[in-house]
Amino acid sequence: MNYYLDVLKQYVNFSGRARRQEYWMYALIHTIIIVVLYTLDLIIGSFPLLYGLYVLATLLPTLGVTVRRLHDTDRSGWFVLLGAIPCVGGIILIVFAATEGTPGDNQYGPNPKAGPGYTDGPPFTPAPGQY
Repeated sequence: MNYYLDVLKQYVNFSGRARRQEYWMYALIHTIIIVVLYTLDLIIGSFPLLYGLYVLATLLPTLGVTVRRLHDTDRSGWFVLLGAIPCVGGIILIVFAATEGTPGDNQYGPNPKAGPGYTDGPPFTPAPGQY
């Protein structure tokens, strides 16, 4: 839930980079909320009031996290416009969002994975006899 709230707090931030985990956790929670509101709208007969208001309210945060995710893969945020291409555009964006981010810094900022104990090198392997 923190990933979802962090994205909402940065609702107009189109610079920097977003990790895959941040993007996909936001997408998961966002989709669950949309399905619940859509169903609730159909039950109470107010479709598309609640659903539409929520989608409109979260349009900028969704675009922001998508642009930051594209930045992490070293692509311009303008690639988000691929989503306007019927059928194929959405598939391309899903592939880009699922792609591993650029290791290390890139033109859009520092690696969002970088933190205490993080290296861009190969995974840790213990020395023979260590374990």
